[in-house]
This record gives sequence, structure tokens and C-alpha cells, in this order.
Amino acid sequence: MTVMESTSVRTDACTAAPRAHPRPEGQDRYTISEVVAFTGLTAHTLRWYERIGLMSDVDRSHTGQRRFSNRDLDWLAFVGKLRLTGMPVADMVRYAELLREGEHTFEERQELLESTRRDVKTRIAELQDTLAVLDHKIDFYAGARRAPERHGPDD
Repeated sequence: MTVMESTSVRTDACTAAPRAHPRPEGQDRYTISEVVAFTGLTAHTLRWYERIGLMSDVDRSHTGQRRFSNRDLDWLAFVGKLRLTGMPVADMVRYAELLREGEHTFEERQELLESTRRDVKTRIAELQDTLAVLDHKIDFYAGARRAPERHGPDD
């Protein structure tokens, strides 16, 4: 998420792992329908993200149409990862607000992400326990099918 630029200045690119963009920088002006196709999000969701402050500074054409950039696509990929963690929307919006406020919010942003990371690790442990129970039951049923038919006491 943090990228070292050639000037050795740290910037928060707010991206997940780098992903190929459909267009190179400078030619990256996407319509809302193109972003829908690329991200799988709905136009309604994209507009909602903008309305609640999860996305900001979406460029507009001279006719008022939204024009998304590669940076916007990167942000949406990051938001998608946050959604997968189960982070509440209010916390995602708070993170976006802190990001817009600048570098002096690094510590608070880090705390939000660390809290979410703890929640994810707890959920992973719970899911691993659940997986073990499922594996046990699957093994039981697989073993029952392989076992010779059992006869009752009257046979």
C-alpha cells in the first residue's frame, strides 16, 4: 500500500496489490459504465460511494459526466479489500476522510487498519475451527459409505 517513489518520499497510494489498468496514465478517463464493467460494482454503488464521502474528487467532463482515473480504480480495489474484511462502511468513510486530511493522520489510519486486521485474524481462526468441524463430518460420512452394511441385532 505504501509506495517508495524515486524521490524516496513515502506516499499512501491506497491500493491493494498493483493491478493492471485498462489504459495507461494520461489516457485513463473512464465512464461510469466502464468502471462498472471493470470493477463489478454497480453504478448505484459508485454514486453512493461518492455521496457518502468514500470516494471524492471524481473528475467530471464538460457535460458533468463522471470521469474516473486509474487512481480511482486503485482506490476502488482497496475499498473492495476493506469490504471483504468486514470493516464497517462508517470506518471506511472515516479512513477516506483521514486520507484526505493528510500525512498527520497516518497514526489514526494505521490504528483503523490494525483494528480491522485483528478482527480478520479472529474471523480466520473461527473459520479454521469451522473448517475442522466440517472436515470431521465429511470424513465421518465418507467412512460410513465405505464401511460394510451394518445389520441390526435381529440379523
